[in-house]
Amino acid sequence: MACCNSNTRRDEGIRVIAIDGPAGAGKSTVAKRLASILQCAYLDTGAMYRALTLKALRQGINLDDEDKLVELANKTSIDLEGDFEKLKVFLDGEDVSEEIRTLNVTNHTFYVARAPRVREIMVRWQRSVGSKKSVVVEGRDVTTVVFPNAYRKFYLDGNVEERAKRRIKELEAKGQMVDAAQLLKDVQERDEKDLTRKYGALKKADDAIYIDSTPLTAEQVVEEMLKHIKN
Repeated sequence: MACCNSNTRRDEGIRVIAIDGPAGAGKSTVAKRLASILQCAYLDTGAMYRALTLKALRQGINLDDEDKLVELANKTSIDLEGDFEKLKVFLDGEDVSEEIRTLNVTNHTFYVARAPRVREIMVRWQRSVGSKKSVVVEGRDVTTVVFPNAYRKFYLDGNVEERAKRRIKELEAKGQMVDAAQLLKDVQERDEKDLTRKYGALKKADDAIYIDSTPLTAEQVVEEMLKHIKN
């Protein structure tokens, strides 16, 4: 899999801020704002899995066939361009930034993300980015698997009802029709899959700082994280 950011000089002052948590906890919003404040790169690991999922769906590949997924990954180019203000995702040169956020892709990404050999490909690239420049990275296993030695690690959580509401608001803002009851069920099922999958399961790292975003605004979460980062 070919990806971007391959020619940045290594710097001894590089630091990784890693954020894990379930869907709808606010990881992307918070990570982008932190990257903006800290003036470093932003890495959305989930966008990589979403892009490969989109390609697999387009080609009608059986998402349970790991060999086919690995073959697909090895001949796929995924590029992340831009920064925390406007990150664009390119799949084989095509801008798929919006399409990878649809419910169809969201509900199928689990099958790609659970494949061990696909994860190995993704993790190698993610670590490569983090070894070359300071970055705020968010995902499901970035504090436990991808960057276990990150400078600061956070686990951002929230109750499932509030997380579902945030997801509904996000989709409706993009003009998508949403069945609230079905979306809540989807979030609950996604939580179960993320928490129980054999490889790259979602869990809090022992040394990660736990933050419950349920009663907090994104700004308040960022403020709390900055206190720990600066200390």
